[in-house]
Amino acid sequence: MNFLKPRTIRSQLIAGLIVTESLLLLSFALALVRQQTVEIRHRAERRLNYQAKLLAIQAAPLLTTGQFDPLQDTVNTMIQAAAVHAAQVTDTSGRTVVSSDTTSNGLFVLSPTERSHLHPMNDSETFRAAIDANNQEGVAPILAEGKLIGFAWICADTEPDRNQISSLLHITFIYALCTILASIAVAVLLAQSITKPLAVLREGTSQLIRDPASQHRFPLPVLSSNEASDLTTAFNLMVSSMDEQRSGLNDTLALLDSMLANAPTGFGFFDRKCRYVRINRFLADLNGLPVSQHLGKSPSELFPIAASFEVEEHIRTVFTTGKAVQDVELSGELPNQPGVPRNWLVNLYPVRTGTQPVRWVGAIIVDTTERIRSEEALRKTEKLAAAGRLAASIAHEINNPLEAITNLLYLLNLNGSLDREARRYAEMAQHEVARVSEITQQTLRFYRQSTLPVLSNVPDLIDSVLTLHQGRMNGFNIEVRQDYRGGSDLFCFAGEMRQLFANLVGNAVDAMPLGGRLTVAVRRSCSWKDPAIGGVRIFVADTGSGMDASVRKHIFEPFFTTKEVTGTGLGLWVSAEIIQKHDGLVCVRSRPASSGMPPGTVFMLFFPEKPVDASAVELGMEQRLEHRRQR
Repeated sequence: MNFLKPRTIRSQLIAGLIVTESLLLLSFALALVRQQTVEIRHRAERRLNYQAKLLAIQAAPLLTTGQFDPLQDTVNTMIQAAAVHAAQVTDTSGRTVVSSDTTSNGLFVLSPTERSHLHPMNDSETFRAAIDANNQEGVAPILAEGKLIGFAWICADTEPDRNQISSLLHITFIYALCTILASIAVAVLLAQSITKPLAVLREGTSQLIRDPASQHRFPLPVLSSNEASDLTTAFNLMVSSMDEQRSGLNDTLALLDSMLANAPTGFGFFDRKCRYVRINRFLADLNGLPVSQHLGKSPSELFPIAASFEVEEHIRTVFTTGKAVQDVELSGELPNQPGVPRNWLVNLYPVRTGTQPVRWVGAIIVDTTERIRSEEALRKTEKLAAAGRLAASIAHEINNPLEAITNLLYLLNLNGSLDREARRYAEMAQHEVARVSEITQQTLRFYRQSTLPVLSNVPDLIDSVLTLHQGRMNGFNIEVRQDYRGGSDLFCFAGEMRQLFANLVGNAVDAMPLGGRLTVAVRRSCSWKDPAIGGVRIFVADTGSGMDASVRKHIFEPFFTTKEVTGTGLGLWVSAEIIQKHDGLVCVRSRPASSGMPPGTVFMLFFPEKPVDASAVELGMEQRLEHRRQR
């Protein structure tokens, strides 16, 4: 029956008032009805005695003289009274002389109760009627000269008395109902002054539980001037204090979270079972998995490699000794990134709460793969730079004796003492020496970069690069096709453009170790992004091994190479910077041998025209003339 119990202050107050008022009013009604009933009964007995005596007095002379008709009238007159139900006169033996009721249910035959009152008496008597226990009867002796000659009987009608009691009960009920309704109204008003502030407090508390950071409902309004207002004010002060504390705590946590989330270093925390309890996004991105997949799992579960098991061993060591483990270098390949060697530097430290033992182990993990690659590439680059400087020095030193040999061969050809065949050999020697001189000049041009852009002929730049690679291309049996069309001058840094073409041609030659075809084309054209921009378009195509999509999307990244030991991974990265420096565009198309179609790669370059000043044009013309004289 607990569901019937009132659960709110309002309902409890109303129910209590109703029960209390009902009990009080019921007790009052019972006492009132009892008192009124006794009083009405006494009043009815007095009235009945009076009426019986009156009938006896009036009936005495008539009964003595035998005047029965007037006696009947007197009896009939008596029943006209509101409280008289019936009347009769009997003789001393109880035989009816006259009666107001002439039916078979009348008073012709006295009941045993009535007969018990047939005895001499000095005064009237009352008793309960035998026919109707709710009615009363009164009997008075009829005396004539002191002698008993009969009895006067009056049967009272108690209906008016009952109506009076019923009316009293009705009035009492209406009064009780009005009193209860008034009490309920007062209870509602009183309860509202208590429950409304409490409801506001309850809603504020619920809001605080659902969203502790939300403050749009606070401070709560003070709706009364009683103790509830004091409670509301205290609650507002508590919320304000909590908000200040939360704000300070949130600032601290936000600072720490920001440091953990945005620091370019991996942070992780482990429990005693070597499971992740927290990890920042940087470390999750390094591992190639979302943060949610790390939590609750150990490194060996996520990455079953030797490095993971070594990390777990060091974590257990920190838990056991309580001392940090620093500068642990690890290496391996992640299962989700096969074929990509990785290197990490791990530092582990204990995390305690107060004086408690080690609760967690924190890890600072740095991916050193790129650094190690950079160091290795830097060593290779230094070697290449040293080799380049040595090659430039050798070329410079070779150039002087070559000039002497060229002059001597020229003078030998002028001498007419040589026969035809000797002269032919001398001309061939002069031609080969000129070719060697050209190679040395091109080598020096690679080393000595120009500091200002000049007007250069793109086919000449490409030819100088092809000349350098002619020996390798002949050795690999590579066929070279050149398609140069007019108007191919370009205002550029000639040395950097040579380096760009050398990288593209060198990669094409490396892709065709078993022979193939290298096609180089230069022509005037428009940008494929904006046809309104004119310039020079260059094609470098080979029929080599080609590249798949996974390789092609990384070719312009630094230190990415597919040449194993011989590659540095810097050629195309530098080439991309040169193209960007000249506001150019590059488009790469490649098809690997695994595609089932003829493999090959095409690099398409576009360099826009730029306005040049007269001095730059003149400088470029001088360089071209010097180049032609040397040839």
